[in-house]
Amino acid sequence: MSDAPCDATAAAQRTATRLRLLPAVDIRDGRAVRLVQGRADDETVYDDDPVTAAQRWVDQGSDWLHVVDLDAAFEGDPRNRHLIADICTATGAHVQASGGIRTLDDIRRSVGYGAARVVIGTMALEDPHFVATALAEFGEHVVVGLDADGTILRARGWTQDGGDLWTALDRLTEIGVARFVFTDIARDGMLGGPNLERLAVVADRTTARVTASGGVSSLDDLERLATVHPRVDEAIVGKALYAGRFSVTDALALVRAPT
Repeated sequence: MSDAPCDATAAAQRTATRLRLLPAVDIRDGRAVRLVQGRADDETVYDDDPVTAAQRWVDQGSDWLHVVDLDAAFEGDPRNRHLIADICTATGAHVQASGGIRTLDDIRRSVGYGAARVVIGTMALEDPHFVATALAEFGEHVVVGLDADGTILRARGWTQDGGDLWTALDRLTEIGVARFVFTDIARDGMLGGPNLERLAVVADRTTARVTASGGVSSLDDLERLATVHPRVDEAIVGKALYAGRFSVTDALALVRAPT
């Protein structure tokens, strides 16, 4: 599956969108959850069935989803992969799959069960050559996740130091990464607003597109993200949706470009 929309209606919607939205579905122990700043011990369960959670966002108009296998990220155990496959099949949405992608076979399986994109995180920091190989084989299906605590990247489910943000960004841009998912860990799950200044600097430093992740709490936040930098063209939204701060329908109406 490519980034191409499924039908003419979706195509028209994408053309008129300033900021693509990716509602998040984080899966742990087979349930849809949200963590605060990525801490495994600070978990809120929102739905026993991740497919139901995903379908809710699609029913509200989203044609993209960001789906994370937290067990694979924390423990290297991809026991939720079948649920991501179920989400792809049940919703028909474009799914960006993340969490514990460590091998080319992981990417191959993810694309095989329907993921439009696969996020490489830890392996991009530990072995940049792996990213180059993945790009050569899978092209647009591959994006790289950069999860930063200040300017220090975090790896292995945010439990280990992953090196300097700027060094990694420069190196991976040179390799040919076309999109980064940038997460400000301090903002993640806090509903305190995104780090707009850091996002703008990240986008200025790379030629790649940037998906913003972490901190969105309101429609005003989305409005600011839509204009922070031309290369920041997507936003992952999680806790704000589960907490009822706004609906996907309202968010999509806001970020569509005026006609």
